[in-house]
Amino acid sequence: MQHTSMTAPIFFEDFTPGLTIALGSIDVSKEDIIEFATEFDPQPFHLSEEAGKASMLGGLAASGWQTASLVMSLLATNLFNKSTGSGSPGISTLKWKQPVFPGDRLTASAEIIGTKELRSKPDLGMVFIRIRADNQDGKEVIMWENPVLFEKREPSA
Repeated sequence: MQHTSMTAPIFFEDFTPGLTIALGSIDVSKEDIIEFATEFDPQPFHLSEEAGKASMLGGLAASGWQTASLVMSLLATNLFNKSTGSGSPGISTLKWKQPVFPGDRLTASAEIIGTKELRSKPDLGMVFIRIRADNQDGKEVIMWENPVLFEKREPSA
């Protein structure tokens, strides 16, 4: 497994199965958790330490949607915004594996799990990506898989 950063611009041809791209790290604060939950996911265990402790999560925990958003920010900044990425038809798998707590540091990566030429769009190719983030203890907290369209350097004939 290769772990690398890529330089812009990144095209479809730059992706090969097994390639792993480092996406960087981001810290999660109590204030960020409560602010996000207040606006987007106002469930008690995302808003209050007491409610979090009383829940199966065991403490104030970030919304899974916040975790996905934080990792998406790393993905956009460190891969998509340096590439010829042209969008995605959706996410095929999304799993929240562990709660994210105040003080956690999330480190994300993108693994290329496959590529596909597109006959209907010879200027584009489909790249199948597995995104994951681990906390500072090396525990996987989120994983998703989705296809993403990227422009080709040279369209197929």
